Amino acid sequence: MKFGQVDAPEEFDFTIPPDPPETTKLLKQTSKSDDFEVYVGCAKWNKKDLKNFFPKGVKDELGYYSSQFNSIELNATFYRLFPKETFEKWYATVPENFRFFPKLEQTISHYKRLKEVQESVDANVKNMSHLQEKLGMPFLQMPDNFAPKDFDRVVTFIENWTNKIPLAIELRHTKWYNDPEVSNALYALLQAHGVTNVLVDTAGRRDLMHMRLTTSTAFVRWVGANDAESDRARLDEWIKRIVQWKKAGLQKLLFFVHQNEEQESPALAAYLIERLNKKIGTNLPIPKTLPPKGLFD
Repeated sequence: MKFGQVDAPEEFDFTIPPDPPETTKLLKQTSKSDDFEVYVGCAKWNKKDLKNFFPKGVKDELGYYSSQFNSIELNATFYRLFPKETFEKWYATVPENFRFFPKLEQTISHYKRLKEVQESVDANVKNMSHLQEKLGMPFLQMPDNFAPKDFDRVVTFIENWTNKIPLAIELRHTKWYNDPEVSNALYALLQAHGVTNVLVDTAGRRDLMHMRLTTSTAFVRWVGANDAESDRARLDEWIKRIVQWKKAGLQKLLFFVHQNEEQESPALAAYLIERLNKKIGTNLPIPKTLPPKGLFD
């Protein structure tokens, strides 16, 4: 994931902003439940991208991945509409507790830019629905040049999302979050329709960093900077915030680990899972990761 990539991560301030009062209020209003759901995973499951993860001889990449993680942020669906048979195969491959969080097709977000997209949306949802109960939450990711001047398209898209499947949205133009009039209207729209506001933490786009939840689900897309020290320190800070959110009433956490160069995403996700288990009492299996290859391997 190249979004927000920088050459010198040590020059950036990775401080997580404080929660706005609206997030605190939302979580307090959430009906408390003993069932706190946590899904942590990567964005891809193939050997080419996930270095130091697959043992030698593994052929069923999804099968092995799903034995280690309980979820996947499914980026492959952004590039094309897979047939229902593919979703059915994926469904049959993974365990009962595994969840997919697929990205809606780029035809919807980048080519048509939410204009006259209902047919494409219906096709995406229809095929994704073959994941049945293992379909977690599809999400829409808009390009960074999609600005608030097209707010009406966002309104129409959300109002037309009548599926029972919950939806998350990620917007990347800075004005969505840094123009108070726009951001307040956006958050009100998402919250009124039960749409989850995706939180993105990446080095080169600190202008997008905000902590405004619009549902009792936190959907975090976290991008490491391929710097071992700062990446782990950043995850430690996220764990502190997640602890606070859980106490305040958060019901579900979706946390997906990326890197600019996907070298250590599984290890960073394992690092996060191990510490979440200790801090909030989850009992997620800790994925096995292989040691980095040595100079003479």
